[in-house]
Parts: sequence; structure tokens; C-alpha cells
Amino acid sequence: MSASLVQQLIRPDVLSMHSYPVPDATGLLKLDAMENPYRLPDDLRAALGRRLSEVALNRYPAPRPQALLDKLKHVMQVPAGHDVLLGNGSDEIISMIALACARPGASVLAPVPGFVMYEMSARLNGLEFVGVPLREDFALDLPAMLAAIERHRPAVIYLAYPNNPTGNLFDEQAMQAIIAAATHSLVVVDEAYQPFAQRSWMARLPDFTNLVVMRTVSKLGLAGIRLGYLAGSPAWLAQFDKVRPPYNVNVLTQATTDFMLEHVDVLDAQAATLRAERQRLSEALGAIPGVTVYPSDANFLLIRVPDAAKTFDGMLARGVLIKNVGKMHTLLSQCLRLTVSSPEENAVMLAALDASL
Repeated sequence: MSASLVQQLIRPDVLSMHSYPVPDATGLLKLDAMENPYRLPDDLRAALGRRLSEVALNRYPAPRPQALLDKLKHVMQVPAGHDVLLGNGSDEIISMIALACARPGASVLAPVPGFVMYEMSARLNGLEFVGVPLREDFALDLPAMLAAIERHRPAVIYLAYPNNPTGNLFDEQAMQAIIAAATHSLVVVDEAYQPFAQRSWMARLPDFTNLVVMRTVSKLGLAGIRLGYLAGSPAWLAQFDKVRPPYNVNVLTQATTDFMLEHVDVLDAQAATLRAERQRLSEALGAIPGVTVYPSDANFLLIRVPDAAKTFDGMLARGVLIKNVGKMHTLLSQCLRLTVSSPEENAVMLAALDASL
């Protein structure tokens, strides 16, 4: 196919885009994507292998596996009268919401800096994206948020709890004021890092007719199975279900999720270990001259250094891959994001950071 035909047929905005960056981590200590460093215990892996060996790979997955949905609602304490929608990771759920809400002239609003997929999915589906800058301490700018809601009347508002890449939990009173003011909007509280924050809006779903809660099992230790879920009123989820690809969650993902919901205590214990490591890592980083560490309720830490590009390159040369977020937003100037990992990997990262400043 000629390059000119590509230029003719592909949308101009897609032609101007860059693919979502996933750097090659071969041979590196990978601490750029907030993955859980711990594998399952050997006996659990063996039991999971036996369970997966019974899966009928020759059959399509159930579009709405009711037994799994019921188990998920029970384990994750979804309030009675509310439903759950499954997605191929949170990314697919974000895309489904954007597609379903893409009326002419509609917009999506979120604080920035925030998760890049909110804006990317909005623009790919023809919605305007309105980013409202956080304050310098990464807290919500409530007056600016309320003014933007009144001006744009967005179809969807995203509030990440805690926020990525800053790691902080937004003030609950400010969030409640936003939900209350957004009478013409759906508010999606993104709790991707809930296992590390241990605070949630899930129990408050019955209090707000315009609220849904989105989560993923990726940060809990199952990034490889790609499962996200949205909890909310059946009235909302029934509409998003209409734009869901018919077989979007494969049989191996469903079987793994079903198995791990019976052993969620193992994942909870790993999350507790990482919360303790987060505190130790934060203290160690704070003791390094020239490093500013920001509070985090996630499984990563945001730091500010004198020269983010130099430090990133130095760590990469020493075999440690982290995330340079300094160019994402002016508020993140000279900032790096570090995944909280095991004590051994954290020690390697600290040494590489110290040597690279």
C-alpha cells in the first residue's frame, strides 16, 4: 500500500498521534509500570495451572459470566442493587464510556496531570477533553473544577483516587462537592490503586445517582490477565454494555479471576507488604540530598530531582527502568515516578538513583 493512500484514509488526528509508549525492558529492572513484583506461591500456581487446564479453549467466553460477576461483587463489597461490567483492563472500560457518551459537542473533564488514557480515549471518540490543572501541591483546585463543570457541562468527569502520576488521594469533601455539582455528568472514580490506599468510594455508590467506581486487578498483582471492572447502577452499566465487544474478556482471564477471588487474601498480603515498603522507600529517598519525595497512597512514589533527564538516563545505564514524567505537565517539571517493589529491587533502585543524580 502506498504511503499516499495511508495519508488519504487514516484520520488526520490519528496520523499526528504517537502510539502509547511501552519501552522495551529486556535485561532491565522494570520499575516504570507499577507492577506487583511478587509472584504467587508455588502451591497456588500449581493449583491455578490445574484449574486453567480444564478451561474449554475451543469455546467463546461467556459475555456476562454471571457466577463470576456475583463472586466479584461479593468479594469487592459492591453495594446491593448495583452491578459490575468487565473490561479488558480499565483502558477498555474508559474507551467504552467515551464511545457511549460521544454525542456531538460532548466533553470529558479531568484534573491534570492525570492518567493519559482519559484524554486519549476522549479524543479518539470525538469528544473534547477539558483538563483542569491541580494546585502546586497536587490537590484538587475545587473552584477551578466547579467553574469548568458549569462552563462545559461535561458528559464524563474522571477523578482518580489515588491519582496517577502524583500518587495522592484527593480531598473527599472536594470530591463530594464535584459530584454534587455535576448534575449533568457521570462521575467516574478510578480506584486502580485501591489496594494500596485502602480507602474507597464503593460503599457510597447508593448515595449518588451519577457515580460509578472503576477498578482493575492489575495493580493487585494480576497485570498479565488484563481485567478491569466498573461498578455502578444497572441503568448506567446496561448502556455501556451495549458498546462492549461481545467476547472482550477471554476464558483464561475469567478462570484466573474466579480462582484468585478464592485466594484474594494472598494478594491482600502482598499489597500490605508493598505498603510497608512504600514507607521505607519514601524515607530512604527523602534522605538523599536533592530529592523531594511526595506523599503517596499508591504503589509508586513521585520524586523531584535537579535534572530528571540526566537522572533517568543514568539509571537506565545502570540497568534500572523508571518513568520520566517531567514532560507530561508543567507541574511535574523534573519529576520521576518510581514503582515500589521488593526490598531487594528497591535497594538496587536507590543505589542507581543516588549514583545518577
